[in-house]
Amino acid sequence: MKEDIIVKQLKNIVVLFSGDSGDGMQLAGNIFSAVCAILGDDICTFPDYPAEIRAPQGTIGGVSGFKIHAGKDVMTPGDLCNVLVAMNPAALKKMKSFLAPDSIIIIDVDTFTPADLKKAEFVTDNPFEELGITNDVIAAPLSTMCLHSLAKMEDMPNKNKLKCRNIMALGLVCWMFERPLNHAKKMIQEKFASKPEIAEANIRVLQDGYNYGHNVHATVAVRYKIEPRTPQKGLYTEINGNKALAFGLMAAAEKANLELFLGSYPITPATDILHELAKHKSLGVKTVQCEDEISGCCMAIGASYAGSLAVTSTSGPGICLKSEAMNLAIMAELPLVIIDVQRGGPSTGLPTKTEQTDLLQALFGRNGESPMPVLSALTPSDCFDTAYMACKIAIEHMTPVIILSDAFVANGSSIWRIPELKDYPPITPHDVTADMAGKWAPYLRDPQTLVRYRAVPGTEGFCHVIGGLEKDSNTGKISYEPHNHEDMVEKRRTKVELIAQSLPELKVKGSPDADTLIVGWGGTYGHLLEAVTRMNEDGKKVALAHFQWINPLPKNTEEVLRSYKKIIVAELNSGQFAAYLRMKYQNLPYMYQINDIQGQPFVEDTLIEQITHIINEK
Repeated sequence: MKEDIIVKQLKNIVVLFSGDSGDGMQLAGNIFSAVCAILGDDICTFPDYPAEIRAPQGTIGGVSGFKIHAGKDVMTPGDLCNVLVAMNPAALKKMKSFLAPDSIIIIDVDTFTPADLKKAEFVTDNPFEELGITNDVIAAPLSTMCLHSLAKMEDMPNKNKLKCRNIMALGLVCWMFERPLNHAKKMIQEKFASKPEIAEANIRVLQDGYNYGHNVHATVAVRYKIEPRTPQKGLYTEINGNKALAFGLMAAAEKANLELFLGSYPITPATDILHELAKHKSLGVKTVQCEDEISGCCMAIGASYAGSLAVTSTSGPGICLKSEAMNLAIMAELPLVIIDVQRGGPSTGLPTKTEQTDLLQALFGRNGESPMPVLSALTPSDCFDTAYMACKIAIEHMTPVIILSDAFVANGSSIWRIPELKDYPPITPHDVTADMAGKWAPYLRDPQTLVRYRAVPGTEGFCHVIGGLEKDSNTGKISYEPHNHEDMVEKRRTKVELIAQSLPELKVKGSPDADTLIVGWGGTYGHLLEAVTRMNEDGKKVALAHFQWINPLPKNTEEVLRSYKKIIVAELNSGQFAAYLRMKYQNLPYMYQINDIQGQPFVEDTLIEQITHIINEK
């Protein structure tokens, strides 16, 4: 290596791949993040793509991005990038806001023609000057190099050769960050196993992109080295939130010795849960792609009544449609797991962007008194534990349970240490026992937990009927008696509240003598924890209480909240969790709010500025 190459040693690095929706940015980003994970780095990824199937090529609306944060103690995809790969002028313009002053930009100079600049709405022939960008630029002729690299593959059309530009750029990025190519090559071979010619072409340009960085030192003047980390011993993999949810459901079914059934209708960004579970028929998983959201939920209820671990998955619009069936599961007191992967709304809204705007719908978006446990996933890898615990609550407490994920958590990836199932708590169905025959009624309850005992249809001596009409609490027969209805409403409510006795207490992180408490829930965990950690390192005394259990809340919630002079609730909506806390606990210390509804995760620097401003208010 020449002496003029600068090698920067960093704790963490952020790379952002960006280009047209058809440029393969998600593939390049996924391969790079997987390579980092294999080498032992913590990772957090953020795919960001438009909802349109294909926006006009070269336009800002069609830009797709994939951000990777790798290194030590990584909790977020990072605010600003070390390297921006911009495959065309539109990507440069769209992603400019993610540039740090010392970021390096890689462009495919072959796409920066007058026609391309016009498509991206530039008014001059110098996009960098027009955008005020002074960063170092690697103007690599990626398109031309692809054609040269694959010149001997005469049977492959040029348009197909140019589709390998993303992997050419990946090779250059791998050289810049000292990432070996053997793992990337293996992933390409597996990805295109049924198309060996495509695999060969991509592996060839990957190597040539790496060699370009190695040979053209005058252009590529910087390399990066990530500080090594020492992870806990174990087997690790990269996993996204939707796959982790699917694995958690399968683990719970195994632990409970029940068959897993998913009734679902495709909807962004939840569909991958259906796709993943459909691959595992060999494990006894049954999946049905139903004709609509309502039938998906109703079919799952039928499977639950028949004795399966039943799940239905969707996003916010689907929750609206499922609400009547969800109430049937509440009234019949059947275990059911409902997964809501939140996205930007209302209506079709921002189907590929992230928000936390379904919270009040999950808590109250049904007719009548309809209490239901609600919990939220914190990170992609945490989705496994969230799914497992949701199934445990549903099965052992005979209730439907809502899991709130979001597009950021569902599509993003993180490192996951594959756990031992033996280390997870048992899941024991609350079923009838043989000695109950002749004395059992459908709503006979455990006196301590108020959970009814389930009899799977076909169990000898336990013939019964349940349904959506109110039943007598003693006999299980249809009842319109006023006091009985009030009694049943109270029991259904209390049953859910009693779940809090088995939940872990709320833990506070950060400064132990802080006066200000940051409060969050769900997928904002990494951003809020990073912000609090950075503020603590700067001498600011703040703490974080982050909620996974929403209904019921942990039993020490009020005690924790009343221990601070100021509370700041930060969430990706207009203040739904803050409103919920005010409803639950009267006369709390003054509660401030930080609310973003932009379809994007929080930005750490902005969070710190907002928190600091509130702390300094008198």
